[in-house]
Amino acid sequence: MTKFLLIQHHTAMGTWAPADVRRHFDYQRDLDAELAAAGELVEAQGLGGRAHQVAGERGVLPELAGYRVVDVESEERALQIAARVSAAPGPGGVPLRQRIDVRQLLTP
Repeated sequence: MTKFLLIQHHTAMGTWAPADVRRHFDYQRDLDAELAAAGELVEAQGLGGRAHQVAGERGVLPELAGYRVVDVESEERALQIAARVSAAPGPGGVPLRQRIDVRQLLTP
């Protein structure tokens, strides 16, 4: 098994109808439950607040919504999960096609 970090980028929901927001978060929770039941989910966290850069050149940091750590058989499986995260519903139930960064963790 190999662990991967799936980084989910922020999507502004300020103008979404409450039902669309609920559908989106239900989808995320259901996906986490499915991954946990399969033994693939290590951790999932949403991120809040603003990012602070403490070293290096200051610049605009990407707004991140959260991350998942999954422990899967292959990179292909990690990419399949990332595609499902990316397809979370947005307004009207239309898949968002969010940017998801997938990185292999170096520690077992």
